[in-house]
Amino acid sequence: MYVLLVYDVEVKRVTKVHKFLKRHLHWVQNSVFEGELTEAQIETVKAGLHRLLNDETDSVLIYSAREQRWLTRETLGRERGETSNLL
Repeated sequence: MYVLLVYDVEVKRVTKVHKFLKRHLHWVQNSVFEGELTEAQIETVKAGLHRLLNDETDSVLIYSAREQRWLTRETLGRERGETSNLL
């Protein structure tokens, strides 16, 4: 499943959330990650985020589609992060 994840967390948790998400998804832009995950991996990400977030002040949006080809993404301005893995 292709996932687009957007977060808005308090400053004191930004670094922890960012580092956690980099282990699972590709960093695209400030507070935005995307990538291919299985259902089990999505649940792992959700569980990890629940441990890091404050439900009263933080917010995470997770959009998913069966495949990346079902999403259209257009970038205006500077591309912040690479989504391809180059060897």
